[in-house]
Amino acid sequence: MMFRRSAARVAVESRKARFMRSLASAAIAAALLSPGLAAAQQPTAVIPKQTIYPGETIEASMLEVVDVTNPDITDGYVGSLEEVEGKVTKRTLLPGRVILTSALRDRYAVERGSTVRLIFNKGGLTITAAGSPLEDAAIGELIRARNIDSGVIVSGTVMADGTIHVVAK
Repeated sequence: MMFRRSAARVAVESRKARFMRSLASAAIAAALLSPGLAAAQQPTAVIPKQTIYPGETIEASMLEVVDVTNPDITDGYVGSLEEVEGKVTKRTLLPGRVILTSALRDRYAVERGSTVRLIFNKGGLTITAAGSPLEDAAIGELIRARNIDSGVIVSGTVMADGTIHVVAK
């Protein structure tokens, strides 16, 4: 036994087919006419051109920006050169592998054993002295330092100019 399609059903199916064809052609035209939009959505990653060892300062000439083609890649990798330049590596970076943000750190503003200026401010009183940091630290970190003249160990915040602002107890 065979059934015939009704004329109304055939008309609805043909309208659906025409709509789908026009939708597909519009999508193809949009993709062809705007390649800049498709490229802007493509994520990028920064990879080393050479092996970079721990403690080295990263420069732009050591790196290459590539498009990410693996949709399953985890987050936490560096996407632009601005995020990396001037940073120091914590571990070995291999050529062709993405650079994880956890593998980088800021440069140290003060290094252990060097001579720095200790500054203490309280109201209108300012005291400065020569000191020696007891650990490496970046800008904004709280560290301990030894006053060279008295031998007293104080805590302070590392500033951008390389001085340590002593905190009051």
